[in-house]
Parts: sequence; structure tokens; C-alpha cells
Amino acid sequence: MGKTSAIEFLSPLLGKIFDTSWATGMKRRFVLGAAIASSTLTACTIRKRGVATAGTALPSVRWRMATSWPKSLETIFGGAETVCRRISEMTDGRFVIQPFAAGEIVPGLQVLDAVQNGTVECGHTASYYYTGKNPALAFGCAVPFGLNAQQQNAWLYHGGGLDTMHKLYSDFNIINFPSGNTGVQMGGWFKRRVNTIADLKGLKMRIPGLGGEVMSRLGVNVQVLPGGEIYLALDRGAIDAAEWVGPYDDEKLGLHKAAKFYYYPGWWEPGPTLETQINLTAWRKLPKEYQEVLKTAAFEANVNMLAQYDALNREAIARLIAGGTQLTPYSKEILQAAQKASFELYEANAAKSNTFKQVYGQWKQFRDQVYQWNKINELSFSDFSLGSES
Repeated sequence: MGKTSAIEFLSPLLGKIFDTSWATGMKRRFVLGAAIASSTLTACTIRKRGVATAGTALPSVRWRMATSWPKSLETIFGGAETVCRRISEMTDGRFVIQPFAAGEIVPGLQVLDAVQNGTVECGHTASYYYTGKNPALAFGCAVPFGLNAQQQNAWLYHGGGLDTMHKLYSDFNIINFPSGNTGVQMGGWFKRRVNTIADLKGLKMRIPGLGGEVMSRLGVNVQVLPGGEIYLALDRGAIDAAEWVGPYDDEKLGLHKAAKFYYYPGWWEPGPTLETQINLTAWRKLPKEYQEVLKTAAFEANVNMLAQYDALNREAIARLIAGGTQLTPYSKEILQAAQKASFELYEANAAKSNTFKQVYGQWKQFRDQVYQWNKINELSFSDFSLGSES
């Protein structure tokens, strides 16, 4: 017999012994007390079940994460650390991933290979480092004259972009999740001024991805180097120019000591997404709860890194200028030539590869539409408010 029915059964008897109002009050107190006791027992049961589920039923998992970043760049390497730390915190230490800097397990530009073949279970890197394997991989990070960070997130999370990249990565036995963004990057450090296309001819520059291919079309001798090697190459003259991220990280690498002309904007990286790449076989072995935790941690890292860079870069750019760095905009001639070469490259790749054509077509449709919207809301606001501050 349930608690409520027992009270109802006793109430008539109580009413005969005591007055009706007293019996009614007693009934209410009995019902309230029973409800509180029942709720307390239920809550205790849920808590006990939760502990049992998190502490006993779910397994202990230990993974390694290779990254493309030196530990000295605590913001970009910090994206990997955020993913790993939050996973451990959300699973009470049951699921632990240890991040490793570039070179500790594999070189910084071989993270995808290490994840694909199972040397490590996961990695934190940039997809455009691997365009030699498939040029379409660049869309997961950034392409010249593409999407800024806000637009990139819109495409990935709500415009079909992440599904598109998952399909592409499945060929490499990998699944990926956005795990960081630097915002619009700077246009690189140069030992001498470059005002025209002719000035770019024969220039040796560190620049990866499709941006590198565009620069190559403009006559640049393109080099691809991991972050930890850029300063020495620039300082010793092995290269004439180099791009990395932006004021804060570039200052940390000491690039301002090797070249004084700092160009902007980084038209080839308007909103580069960094990502966690996971071996698909290892991913499928994870409990569903751990998969959801990992996706949540990656999402947090993606949002946090962008906010952190904006906060840090505003101070770093002021320090660099005060220290003698010459902030220089790319000329209209170079920007127009680079934009033209970029879309010629996309069309050429689409003609050669059906995979690239599919990704590019889906991406370009989204780009065209979001550009039209952002001309109305973002550009109008920025033109007035930022322009009035100059």
C-alpha cells in the first residue's frame, strides 16, 4: 500500500476521534513528511547511482595527444591543455589525455600521420598543414579570403561544415572537432618592404596551406616550417619573411627581433580553426559518455582560445609598435592579385578533384550568403564605430 493511500485510509478514523480540522491538518503533515522523505531517499539513490556510474561502470582511459605547438606558446598549446584538463575534470580523472609538445612524440607537422596510424590516440593541430594529402583539408582550418572566426564557427557548427570535414577525415581513419581559433591573423614579418607583386618575386617565405600556394603563384619561394624553427630561419637569412599567428605569439617567438616590417591583414588566415584529431578506431571504443565529454571540452577550448587571443593581442601589438616594429598594410595591388589567384586556385582544384569540388561548392555557397548578411550587420557597425576611433 502506498503512503498516500494509507493516509487516506486513516483519515476517517482520525476524524472520528478528533475534530475534522485537526484530522485534515494531520493528514497534510503526514503527506508532506512522506513526500520529503520520499524525495530525500530518491535524491540519495540518484547520487549513489551517479557515483556508481562515474566511478565504477565507466572505465579508466589513458590517451596521449601529439600537438604541433611548442609549450612556450602557452596560448595555442593551451588549447590542447584546455581539452585535456576539462576532460579529466568532467570525468573525475577517469578519462585522462596527456598533451605533448611538437617533437616530443612526432614532429609538429606529422600529427595527422601519428593519429591516423595509431601512434597516438589524438592530436591538436591545424588541418591546412596536410593539404599535400588532400587540398580540401584546408577548409577545416582556413583558406585565403575565406571565413573569419565567427563565420567559420557558423559554417562548422550550423552550416554543414563539420559533417563535411568528418566525411573527408574518415578517409584517414580520423574524426575531428574544432578546438581553438586565433581570429584574423597578421600578414607576416618581412626583412624589407613589399609594395608590389614584383617585390614578391623570389622572396623566401614561411607560409603553409593554400595561402602558401597562392603566394607561390605570385612568385614567392614558399617554405613550410613548424613554429619552433621560424625564428632561427628568419634571423639567419634562410628565409626572407615568415608568418605565424599574431602579435602575442609572434612576440613570444621573437620574430620582431629578426625582421621589422609587420604586414597586415593575414588574408590567407581570416579565422583559422585549430582542431582535435582523434583516431577513429580509438573514438569508437570510447563510452558514449566520454565521447560527449570530449566534444564539450573541444567546444570550450574553441571559444576560449579566441577570447584569450583578442585579450592578449591588444596589448602585444602596442608593445611591438613601441619597440620599433613598423606596422605596414598590404597594398591594394597585392591584395587584389592574391584574391584573384586564390579563387583561380580553388577552381583549378575543383576541376581536378571531385572531393575538393564538393567541399568547395558547399563552403562557397555558405560564404557568399554569410558575407551578404555580415555586410549589413557587422561591416556597417565596424565602419562607423572603428572608423570613428581612428
